[in-house]
Amino acid sequence: MGLADTFQQIVDSLPDDWTDLELDLRIADESRYVDAAVYLATCNARPYSHHDWHWRLLVAHRFGHAASAPTVHGTLSLLDDAGIEGELVVREVRSGRVEVTQMWGRPQSVREDFRRLRAQ
Repeated sequence: MGLADTFQQIVDSLPDDWTDLELDLRIADESRYVDAAVYLATCNARPYSHHDWHWRLLVAHRFGHAASAPTVHGTLSLLDDAGIEGELVVREVRSGRVEVTQMWGRPQSVREDFRRLRAQ
């Protein structure tokens, strides 16, 4: 199974209220490290310097300072298409957090729309 399919299985297994996901990625052939790094720059993967795993991937569900799940899936699909094999492991999942947004000075209709959209 490819990296993108593995990632999709991980995301599908999470509850709907997940907010942040941290994954570690290790590629099988270290001679392809630079090739993989070029693709992984699109999802802002953090490289490890002295570690058994090569990159940390931060994924956001609906909000946050991380790459979106579709972006990470697309990046991993590019790695699969390039023939770069590897493995993913889930390090941490956070759920139940809510976005905090400054609503001072905004009309009531905006506040209600924000609550309605975020309640889904």
